[in-house]
Amino acid sequence: MSLPAWLSATHIQGVIVRADKATIGSLRELNVPLIDVRCHEHFEGIPQIETDDQLVAKLAFDHLWDRGFRRFAFCGFQHAHYSATRLRFFKNLVAGAGCPLSFYETPTRRDLSLTQIEQCGVNDESQLSEWLRSLTPPTGLFVCNDIRGQQVLNACRTLDVAIPDDIAVIGVDDDDVICPLTDPPLSSVRPDAEMVGYRAAEILQEMINGLPAPESIEYVPPTSVVQRLSTQVIAIEDREVARVCKYIRDHACDGIDVHDVAEFTTLSRRQLERRFRSELGGTPHDEIVKVQIARVEKLLRETTLTLEQIAPLAGYSHKEHLSKIFKRRTGKSPGEYRRHHAAQK
Repeated sequence: MSLPAWLSATHIQGVIVRADKATIGSLRELNVPLIDVRCHEHFEGIPQIETDDQLVAKLAFDHLWDRGFRRFAFCGFQHAHYSATRLRFFKNLVAGAGCPLSFYETPTRRDLSLTQIEQCGVNDESQLSEWLRSLTPPTGLFVCNDIRGQQVLNACRTLDVAIPDDIAVIGVDDDDVICPLTDPPLSSVRPDAEMVGYRAAEILQEMINGLPAPESIEYVPPTSVVQRLSTQVIAIEDREVARVCKYIRDHACDGIDVHDVAEFTTLSRRQLERRFRSELGGTPHDEIVKVQIARVEKLLRETTLTLEQIAPLAGYSHKEHLSKIFKRRTGKSPGEYRRHHAAQK
């Protein structure tokens, strides 16, 4: 593949590239230092900067493990190098923990571009759905990137699989066009893309100044897990308790009480209380209040609504009652909580 005419005619000293076999020959003809940030394959004399996928997999695994998951799954794409690498590291972590792992990769061809490979997932709903149906709840599912995560969540919605109660899903990239807009919003490992770019530019400048190109790949660690609703759960083996927890999560801010929960469940109230304590160490009432307080915290952080306006949005008729419960649960009044959060920004 030839380069654009303007690039060959421009006086440049170095190029940060996403190298592949189709372009590498033309890029070398520029006779300037090159640095590769795609890292799909090695090209002699061209240094590479890449996100550390071993740490990506560990962040995803630890996030799911800390939420109580002991069954795991991975979903990716065949012939996508980043997917294969993340699967390999995730397999090692799951095996090291002595837990079961199921994985699925959409079949693709080696000659396709990454964009084409990822597009194959859109046309793979039947096989993907069959695999998702085979997973035993609760399962923690690591997807190779946020695009795959969106495809999985769409399939789960069609199958009426409860996310995150049956399957909790975490992706990679923290794509702000995808993650907040999926249903439910997708948790994701956030890579340090800015540092990848910074180090690529720094090394390229060193090469322009005459220093030799580094021979080994430099790996940049990811920054964090950004948790959203797709993993905001504690894994529960008791499926009726899990079903009740989802009901509470969906309706706590509508003002439900324990009587409503008892009407919803197939269990007697005494059985429900006992199984809740066994699984969660608390009661259905505790879970209702937990969901309500989380809603209040979010509104205090992200809006300028008054407590009087917030109260009905969290299922409370009176702001005074809400304020009392909030302080008992958090140690701060709603006003103190809002001021403290604003000071941290």
